[in-house]
Amino acid sequence: MVEVKVEEVEEEEEEKEEKEEKVEIEVVEEDEVEAEIEVKVKEEEEQQQKEKEEEEEEEKEEKNQKAKEKDRKR
Repeated sequence: MVEVKVEEVEEEEEEKEEKEEKVEIEVVEEDEVEAEIEVKVKEEEEQQQKEKEEEEEEEKEEKNQKAKEKDRKR
C-alpha cells in the first residue's frame, strides 16, 4: 500500500515536472518569436529610413541640377 502511494506521488511529480518543462519551452518559444518579430520590424524600419534618405538625396540632386541649369541660362 505504501509502495503504491509512493509510486503515485512520484508519477505525479514527474507529470508536474513535464508540464513545467513544457511551459518553459513555450515561454522560450514565445520569446524567440517576439525577438524575430522585433528584428523584422527593425529591419523594415531601417529599410524605410534608407529609402527615405535615398529619396531625399535624389530630390536634393534634382534641385541642384535645376539650379545649375538656371545658372547656365543666365
